Amino acid sequence: MWGIPVLDGRRVLLVISGGIAAYKSLELIRRLKDRGADVRCVLTANAQNFVTPLAVQTLSGNKVFADTFSLTDEHEIGHITLARDCDLVVVAPATANLLAKMTHGLADDLASTALLVTDKPILVAPAMNFRMWGHPATRANMATLKDRGVHVVGPNSGMLAEGESGLGRMAEPAEILAAIEGLLSSGPLRGLKALVTSGPTFEPIDPVRFIGNRSSGKQGHAIAAALARLGAKVTLITGPVKLPDPPDMKVVHVETAREMLGAALGTLPVDIAVCAAAVADWTVSNASKEKRKKDPNGPPPAIELAANPDILATLSEKGSARPRLVVGFAAETENLLTHARAKLQRKGCDWIVANDVSPASGTFGSDFNTVHLITQGGVEDWPRIAKADVAERLAWKIADTVKGKP
Repeated sequence: MWGIPVLDGRRVLLVISGGIAAYKSLELIRRLKDRGADVRCVLTANAQNFVTPLAVQTLSGNKVFADTFSLTDEHEIGHITLARDCDLVVVAPATANLLAKMTHGLADDLASTALLVTDKPILVAPAMNFRMWGHPATRANMATLKDRGVHVVGPNSGMLAEGESGLGRMAEPAEILAAIEGLLSSGPLRGLKALVTSGPTFEPIDPVRFIGNRSSGKQGHAIAAALARLGAKVTLITGPVKLPDPPDMKVVHVETAREMLGAALGTLPVDIAVCAAAVADWTVSNASKEKRKKDPNGPPPAIELAANPDILATLSEKGSARPRLVVGFAAETENLLTHARAKLQRKGCDWIVANDVSPASGTFGSDFNTVHLITQGGVEDWPRIAKADVAERLAWKIADTVKGKP
């Protein structure tokens, strides 16, 4: 179940570098401790401008290390021992400066020295301004680090410290935790295959215009990443979104509902199917091959609609090829639970994740969600939490259930 101590006894060295995202490291420490991990922390000098050694020590329950030249620290536990006496080194946040040091082998403080001397796996969670993330130097540094086997989680798109929005926001603690669990645990979903659909579909009116919806794909992409971190071999089928492809999975890009259905059927057989995409209910049956021209003196062109194929219902009725667990989503603006329960029966799936997408909810495009998990046994009301947390919680629920299903 969600929150079990799968990291019991595993040792994590957390390097916290300077940046506003350092405050998230405190939540990450708490989550790691909840999972049973032994956490030791190294703070850079700049990190101490954002979080205090006292706060980090209180949460981790261990001495905090910051000064390379501390004779006391070196006597008690040298920097080489610190870097090797762990199962995983995590850098969160990983600033552009520290990533550059890692790439070029610089070692001018305890954090960079520990990273240079360690022989353990390294996971970095980049955090910086979107212009810094997109700079050719940073891109080259990241390519080099990945070639050396460094693992990466994030960054995400969203509001940044400077008041701008873009790609460079540090992954949420739930995402980093799931990545850590994926690296340190055997993975409860290892050996299983999962299919996830995400994002909207665009149904063309002509080569320029289309019918679509406001889905950002954030929830579906987060679910795919969470399943992969629990060991599943994931295929993500996504409509048009402005999100980077999650790592460690096959990603298929589509536009229309028919393309999404074809890709889903081509992925079978799988053990798990999560249909999180906001698939358009209708397609334009009289779509034009050329751009429709406006007639100033005439009426607007008539658009004829036809029903799209039902991907969730199709996967739920595949007989011997049916996934062991089929999960759908119900995005509603009114009578949420009533419509969601009816959808569960109508589609023939195992679970429905229902969420309110009315304008007042602010769900579309945001990083938070409030969902209700509906099964044949009843309804679980989940609190408003980050979409990454929804994904993690759902992934663990899936793992706990699928292990008991033939």
